[in-house]
Amino acid sequence: MKEPLVPVIPMSHTAHIRSHRKPRRSATSSIALRAGVAGGVLSMAAAGASASANAAEPVTQTIELPTLTADMSAQVAQSAAATQQAAANYELRAERDAAAAKAAAEAKKDLAEAKKKAEAKKKAAEAARKAAAERATRSTERATLSASASASVSAPASGSVATVIAFLKAQVGDAYVMGATGPNAWDCSSLVQAAYKQVGVDLPRVSQDQSMAGTDVPLSSIQVGDILYWGGKGSAYHVGVYIGNGQYLDAANPSKGVVIQDLSGYPASGAVRVL
Repeated sequence: MKEPLVPVIPMSHTAHIRSHRKPRRSATSSIALRAGVAGGVLSMAAAGASASANAAEPVTQTIELPTLTADMSAQVAQSAAATQQAAANYELRAERDAAAAKAAAEAKKDLAEAKKKAEAKKKAAEAARKAAAERATRSTERATLSASASASVSAPASGSVATVIAFLKAQVGDAYVMGATGPNAWDCSSLVQAAYKQVGVDLPRVSQDQSMAGTDVPLSSIQVGDILYWGGKGSAYHVGVYIGNGQYLDAANPSKGVVIQDLSGYPASGAVRVL
């Protein structure tokens, strides 16, 4: 079989050389290209503006924020200082008020103590004046009683009974104190002992022994100066001295002291005579 024949087309002698002419673009492609270029330029411009704006902001922050921070710091520091000063003023005022209150309380206390001391001193002075007046009155009364007793008592020639009675009456008003022996306080037996000692008669100290002294005398025959006793002879619990007219003188008890009493109100148990 015979191979088909390929037609031969004559070619230009320059066909093998590549053309240097740029291919022509269509109008549509040219418009699109221009639009793209313009859009890119606009995008770059916007990006640049944005970048410029973003770049400017840190500059503003760098300049303005420290200024605001410094102002605020100064204000905070000033406020803190004012608060601290106010607190210090309040504390100082509180301390002054406390000191003033304390001083007032101490002054009030000192005044009260001073008044108390003055009152106590006044009372002591009043008591001293009163005691002095009482002593003066008592001395006057004793002198009067002594003179009266010496003039009115019918006594032996020696005058010893009158002396005893005068001494006893001079003690009227003195206190009764158990165990006391004068000169301003007595118990019953110490007063009798002291009275008879004025005339040289030494009696025992206690009432039991005094009831055993001297000579027994019936109560119906007693005389001025006889010693009266209450209780049994040798065990008497109280003594006194008969002063005439149905009366006796004794250091009675703490509530009465040294007094003159009626024998009918408290009859004696017995009597002895030592003068």
